[in-house]
Amino acid sequence: MTPIILVGLAAGVAIPAYGVYLRFRRDMNAARARLATVASHVVSTPWGAVEYAEHGSGAPLLVIHGIFHHCAGGLLSVRDLFADRRVIAPSRFGYLGSSMPPNATPAAQADAFTTLLDALQIDQIDIVGLSAGATSELQLALRHPERVKHLAVLVGNLPGSPTAVVQPSWTKGINRQFVMWALRTFAPSTMARLVAAVPKTFTMSGDDDRFVNEFIDSLFPLGTAGVNFDLFVSNADVVSYNLEAIKVPTLIAHTKDDQLASHEASQRAAERIPGARFVSLESGGHLMLGQQKKVRAALADFFAERPAHHAERLAS
Repeated sequence: MTPIILVGLAAGVAIPAYGVYLRFRRDMNAARARLATVASHVVSTPWGAVEYAEHGSGAPLLVIHGIFHHCAGGLLSVRDLFADRRVIAPSRFGYLGSSMPPNATPAAQADAFTTLLDALQIDQIDIVGLSAGATSELQLALRHPERVKHLAVLVGNLPGSPTAVVQPSWTKGINRQFVMWALRTFAPSTMARLVAAVPKTFTMSGDDDRFVNEFIDSLFPLGTAGVNFDLFVSNADVVSYNLEAIKVPTLIAHTKDDQLASHEASQRAAERIPGARFVSLESGGHLMLGQQKKVRAALADFFAERPAHHAERLAS
């Protein structure tokens, strides 16, 4: 092969590759610009920095985000559920501005949440945990029940779910910024199905499609340390939890067609937690698409219930 042909082949590879690189840089800059529009704050704790963002006014509500997300993503996930609440969303260990402490555990994450509540001068609060956020949320209820008014778990990572396992080590190669960006950029329909976790037979409406795309965009830039913590430590930790010891009012909601976490595991968890309420949703996948009205009504009714009344129901 002549030198001229070799140079031509090299150029044919290098020029498109450089174009992909430039597009990647542009999209990451755009992602950081989006994040910059969300006012976040940092609290110092014994486990390092805990970043949080908040929105709205009214009775405070703590939202614990799922895998790949962060404080801004937590706000986005419940945007259509709480119009009259002060929503406080921290970034969990290893996501955005929150530290990844040595030997991190979901129990330590729960303790860090209490330090955040102390800094915000909040004694007791309603909590919503989403997907992988359920693990540290349950630890908060087990370790610090006096801080929890109501506990709501939405499409959660719970014992018996296929998410509640230590992932194989090769998945570390997938959970990279560039790999996830490439999937989002060059296979957007596949990425949408993976994130929304709906069956192929589920037809997304225009509103669903817009929300899924906004949700996917909000995952970037990726918090690799936090993702690995979820996949290799936090998610599997939930299997050993004594759910029968949870004494705070609890609601668990899950869609039947979720292709990621398990509806059946959520139902079994609700049966184990004394007095827990289970809300079964027919469809919508892991993002509960099209179910906002039902979920909003169920949560409003649940949070309006006085904890004392819950205790009376358990005793009767």
